[in-house]
Amino acid sequence: MNFLDMSLFALVNAGAGTPAWRIHLAAVVSNFLPAAMVLLLAVLALVEPQRRRTLWVALLSLFMAWVCVNMIRYWMPMPRPAALELGTQWLPQGRRSGFPSMHATGSFAVAAALLLERRDRWALAFMLAAGTIAWSRVYLGLHFPSDVQVGAALGVLVATTVYGLTLGGQRVAAWRTRRALP
Repeated sequence: MNFLDMSLFALVNAGAGTPAWRIHLAAVVSNFLPAAMVLLLAVLALVEPQRRRTLWVALLSLFMAWVCVNMIRYWMPMPRPAALELGTQWLPQGRRSGFPSMHATGSFAVAAALLLERRDRWALAFMLAAGTIAWSRVYLGLHFPSDVQVGAALGVLVATTVYGLTLGGQRVAAWRTRRALP
């Protein structure tokens, strides 16, 4: 957190004069869109069985993102804006560390898993949703911009790693199958 981070936070954070409908919309985005992304991916996997691997890669990426964020928060506890009496916090969060943003990390992990697996219109929609979630966390005064930026990068990194490891497992299985054939 530095001067630029605090300045960007001040520009994005909703102030006292913000219309209630904007706060409500940002809260809906922040609270329900992450779960809706995973639910939509599960529905897509039911409708299109070829997406089942994508669902599993996304779920594993989400779990690994959760583990990484909790480890970082344990070793590097950083305060949220409200703890420093900056801006307006529109949703309750308590005193837990805010770096990196769990919402940004998880939503970008799921979106990146879809992008790596399926490069289709849904991948673009999920990336836009992840960006909107990250924006809403700063808008609602819950995170600094660096919290969501690092969260987004971490989510993409985790999904890329999970994708590479699971793809590697598929390659090993295919290689063993080819070697076993006469």
